[in-house]
Amino acid sequence: MYFLALDEGTSSTRAILYNEQGRVCFKSQHALTTTYPKLGWVEQDPEEIWEKTCLALREVVSQVNVADIKACGITNQRETTVIWDKKTHHCLGPAISWQDTRTESLFKQFSDAELELMQSKTGLIPNAYFSASKLQWLLKNVPKAQDLAASNRLAFGTIDAYLLWRLTQGEVHATDVTNASRTLLFDIETCQWSDNLLALFDIPISVLPKALSNDAVFGDIHPSIVGASIPITAMVGDQQSSLIGQACIESGMMKTTFGSGAFLLLNTGEKPVRSPHLLTTVAYQVKEKTHYGIEGSIYHAGTILKWLKNGLNILTDYAETESISKSVASSDGVYFLPSFTSLGAPHWMTPPGALITGITQHSTSAHIIRSALETVVYQTNDIIRCIQSNTTTPLHVLHADGGMAQNAWFMQYLASTCNIVVKRPQEVETTAFGAAMLAAVGCGYLESLSDVALYWTSGQTFVPDEARISYEQAYKGWVEVIASVKRSMLSL
Repeated sequence: MYFLALDEGTSSTRAILYNEQGRVCFKSQHALTTTYPKLGWVEQDPEEIWEKTCLALREVVSQVNVADIKACGITNQRETTVIWDKKTHHCLGPAISWQDTRTESLFKQFSDAELELMQSKTGLIPNAYFSASKLQWLLKNVPKAQDLAASNRLAFGTIDAYLLWRLTQGEVHATDVTNASRTLLFDIETCQWSDNLLALFDIPISVLPKALSNDAVFGDIHPSIVGASIPITAMVGDQQSSLIGQACIESGMMKTTFGSGAFLLLNTGEKPVRSPHLLTTVAYQVKEKTHYGIEGSIYHAGTILKWLKNGLNILTDYAETESISKSVASSDGVYFLPSFTSLGAPHWMTPPGALITGITQHSTSAHIIRSALETVVYQTNDIIRCIQSNTTTPLHVLHADGGMAQNAWFMQYLASTCNIVVKRPQEVETTAFGAAMLAAVGCGYLESLSDVALYWTSGQTFVPDEARISYEQAYKGWVEVIASVKRSMLSL
């Protein structure tokens, strides 16, 4: 028996088959192209996403008897926005990425009362990060979009809904509550689309997918795609999926994922906990119970390393970052502000470009590379401190996963700077694992999410270094850089 996970991320799309013990049996992964047509614009080709998802899917399914695949779970990059024609199934334009900031100025047009309504209903900071303003932009700027909407032929979705539509050959237009909660159109208390917010953004409800529980039966992968139908019994946003994959299913448990961006998510239980500078979001809805979380989103993590490799050409392989960071005693006063498009939580600001500061004639590429890793740690520490100011929950342990988590130096620096125990699982790519385990719950193989803990295996644990003062001093330098940038932005 196998459980299939489709993991459609920002940088790649993957299909992974897990056995009954939760172990990876077969995996296929294909890189995705991201384009930057204008400053602040970040786009992907939805047809490429679909084609490479199918390619990965077929490659892993061909390794087994498809009848032995019990169920499929889908997890995805959230917020990324697509519209398509329900009749032809063709997308009307590119997918606007979650990193895209083209609609940032829109939020200046709303009144304070309207902005407050958005945050109170959705738990989100009104921002171009989320899908609502991207969808509004597409409706206004893509030819035929409004005509198709008027004739009930236009569909909107985040990538999960788009893939579900294509996998079921147009039979199902649905999303799940975690992805819906990232649109800035969804009331997280009622778990329904908000008529008030739809009116604010001038979006017709007819284009929206139905929002279902994470463990719902979403439909079947059509037999024409892999030779037989496979039930889809789970859909979930990638960060919520990694929360499940890390077995953080009790209130007070916390994880962070270091992928293209970095995302820290604290499970707060069955009541939403509000924060003025962080995101209150649906963590998951399973067995008719909704759990919430507080999240801090860092826009650039792995994308920084990609730029160092492909833009500056000072890296040949991402794995080198560990030895390079160890090769210098510190970043020697060099700080990296990675605001290529914007800075996420808890700062929520868009400086005019990224910044590397503190460079002297003694600075080397090693100092820049180390500072790039340090900046992800400092932003994570910003989020942890912000969470601690908004909750009485003691934060002692952080589960960490994602590609950058394979760097042991980075994990140790994270533990020491944040003064928290960091646990890295044996399998650091937990997003797909969470989707597979959720599918196992959805099809009835597992009774509850509590069973996921039986499959989670700890890898290495990193404890804070006793030399706390050096880490505090380095972090203080980061705080000063942020304060300086904020002052300069106010003077513009």
